[in-house]
Amino acid sequence: MSRRTARSGADTGPGAGPGPAPEHERRRPKRRPWRLVVGLRTRLVVTFVLVALVSAVTATALAYREARTAVLQRTQDAAVSDVRDRVASVAADFDLPPDQRTLARFAARVSDGLGARIVVARHRDLTAVSDAYADVEGRVTTELRAAVRAGDGARFQRVEWRGEPYLVVGTPVTYADGDRRESGLEVFVITDLRAERDDTASLLASVRTGLLPVVVLAALLALLAAGTVLRPVRKLGRATRGLAAGDLSSRVVVKGHDELAELARTFNETADALQSSDARLREQEAKARRFVADVSHELRTPLAAMTMVATVLDEDADQLPPDAARAARTVGAETARLSRLVEDLMEISRFDAHAVRLNAAETDLAETVRASLALRGWTDRVEARLGEGPRAVVDRRRIDVIVANLVGNALRHGDPPVVVTLGTGPGPDGPWVTVEVADHGPGLPPEVRERVFDRFYKADAARTRGAADGGGQGSGLGTAIALENARLHGGTIEVAEGPGGGAVFTLRLPLRRAEGEAE
Repeated sequence: MSRRTARSGADTGPGAGPGPAPEHERRRPKRRPWRLVVGLRTRLVVTFVLVALVSAVTATALAYREARTAVLQRTQDAAVSDVRDRVASVAADFDLPPDQRTLARFAARVSDGLGARIVVARHRDLTAVSDAYADVEGRVTTELRAAVRAGDGARFQRVEWRGEPYLVVGTPVTYADGDRRESGLEVFVITDLRAERDDTASLLASVRTGLLPVVVLAALLALLAAGTVLRPVRKLGRATRGLAAGDLSSRVVVKGHDELAELARTFNETADALQSSDARLREQEAKARRFVADVSHELRTPLAAMTMVATVLDEDADQLPPDAARAARTVGAETARLSRLVEDLMEISRFDAHAVRLNAAETDLAETVRASLALRGWTDRVEARLGEGPRAVVDRRRIDVIVANLVGNALRHGDPPVVVTLGTGPGPDGPWVTVEVADHGPGLPPEVRERVFDRFYKADAARTRGAADGGGQGSGLGTAIALENARLHGGTIEVAEGPGGGAVFTLRLPLRRAEGEAE
């Protein structure tokens, strides 16, 4: 037989690429969701670590894919080239048509030149395997056989058989004797890919081992960055808290020209403006207080003279004509009201100037309330539920002012009976004493109760203002002065609606006793 030239076709066709990736994909562990992340430092560290982890995982996945593709591409290119060259070399001396023995010898010769790889040779209905004990079913697939039979070049396919990866290269044998003609001989070579799989797995394990140092380094860098960022933020926070607590001189040292430095500079400018505004307001407030005090003081002398004249006119009013008598009594009443207003203005000015001092002594509170009611002739108009009453260290005169204001308002604006109840009860830091003044009138709406202690506030234009003396019209400062007196004792006054209607004012004072007295 003349020597003929055999060749296998070029690596063309659908199976000529690296092919789909096998199932050796790395499974990422499920990350537990963060239940609670508090503080800017924690958020910065977590963000840094997450960014580093995502970057490392992404780089690892890309590197693994590229490395695996490169390894498999190199392996399959070498395998296809070796198969093509070996088949061409052996097929040159092969006689057609072969019998079973000749075909088996052909498969063995091809296998010997390829490092004892498993070779399957097919010629029409004949099949020969280089290793008689090898199981090739499932490794040489129907799809690959169809592709080799229909194509004019080498085809390959990566398969997984019994959990192990294999590369199967198939090629038809053609002869070129002037014209290309098919021989009907097909050769399939099975290459074990376990070594390549182990190499890529080792690479993946190495990269995974390097993830931990990357995350730790990212956490350390995050801590350093967080410290650099948060240090001026903490200083700004301390300065802000100081400013909120009333320290208007609180400032932040400005360093650098970044955004944080600009924020600190803006804070300092805001604090400067606030301090200047506060100084102006305090100065204006002090001037207003001095003005009220000065005016009130200057009015006392002429008011004293007017009061004497009004008293004389009021005494002689019965001897005057009716119109003149009515005018004289009106002048007397308005002069008395003006005198009370001046006295209340001077009192409230002393409170504003913090010039008020307690003249406290141990006092029988029940006796103090009885004396206040008796002094104003209210004993028959008020139901007093005082009992023996506790003894406490208070300023008796200021307690009298409070009781006079609360009872006077109840008598003037409420309906009888007006009930005054003295009692004791637990407080936030020990026992407290309470004086409750309740009437059975229309009561106060919620919006009025919120402002009833404001200065010069009127619940109704047709109603007179509360007074501290219980007679005539008040100055409009009585409830405000009563509340200031209560606060001076460390207590307060509360207003509520009674269970059966009406308003209920409750004076609450800490029950302080003289030193050495048992409670």
